[in-house]
Amino acid sequence: MKAIIGGTGVYSTGYNKREEKVSTKYGEVELDIVNIEGEEVVFLARHGRGHSVPPHLINYRANIMALKDIGVHYIYATAAVGSCNEKYAPGDIVIVKDFLDFTKIRPLTFFEGGKEPVKHVDMGDPYCKNLRDRFSIMAKSKGLDIKGNAVYVCVEGPRFESASEIKMYRSLGGDVVGMTSIPEVVLAKELGMCYSTIAIITNWCTGIRGEIQLHDIQGAMDRNREQITDVFLRIFKEGLDQNNCNCDRSIIEL
Repeated sequence: MKAIIGGTGVYSTGYNKREEKVSTKYGEVELDIVNIEGEEVVFLARHGRGHSVPPHLINYRANIMALKDIGVHYIYATAAVGSCNEKYAPGDIVIVKDFLDFTKIRPLTFFEGGKEPVKHVDMGDPYCKNLRDRFSIMAKSKGLDIKGNAVYVCVEGPRFESASEIKMYRSLGGDVVGMTSIPEVVLAKELGMCYSTIAIITNWCTGIRGEIQLHDIQGAMDRNREQITDVFLRIFKEGLDQNNCNCDRSIIEL
C-alpha cells in the first residue's frame, strides 16, 4: 500500500475518500483512504485537517506507526520550506536528498531498548533513492519543473530562524529549512518503509531577501500541490517495489 503525507497547504487529494482511525501504542491517527482506479492510497494530513498541530507537537511516531500498521510500504511527503540557497527561489520545487537535524525536544526513534536488542538505522540514503528517481522521471514527463536536489535543515519551530542561524545553516551545506522532516524520515526508515520528501519553496529564509510573507507561502503551495500530487498518484499506479533501494534493510543490531 502507498501513502501521501501532506504538509502545510496540502490537506487532501481531491478524491472521494473514507475516513479511518488507527490506534497505535503512541496514539490514535486519522487517515483518509482514497480509491484511485481500483487502488487504495492513504492520505495523512501531517498538521491535522485544519492545520491545528504545530510542528514540534506532531505525534510523528503515531503517524508513521499507523501507516505501517495498515500495510503502507511507500510514502511520498510534501513540505513547505524556506530557501537559504539563492539557486532555489519561492515557487520552485526541489527533491530532498539529505538532512541536517537541529531539532531539540522530539521523540526521535522507535528503538528504546528494554527487552529488545540495541538497534541502529543506517542514514546513508535517508530519502529513498528509488522514490526520488521515479519522481524526477515522472515529473519531467509531465512538464513539472524540478529545480534540483536539496539538503533539508530541520529546526524545532514553531518560530522562524534568525539571520545568524540561517548563515550557519548555509555554511554547513543546507539548502532549505523546514520544521517537520525529522523525525518523520528516520521513523519511516526504522520501519523499513520507502520515504521521499518533495519540497516547495515558499519563501526566502530570514536575512536572505526581504521579509517572510504569509500570503507568499500559501500562494506557492496553491500553485504546485495539485501537480505534485498527480505525479505521486501516477507513480503509485505504475507500481513500486523495494528491489532498487535498501530501505527495508537499513537496521543494524548490536
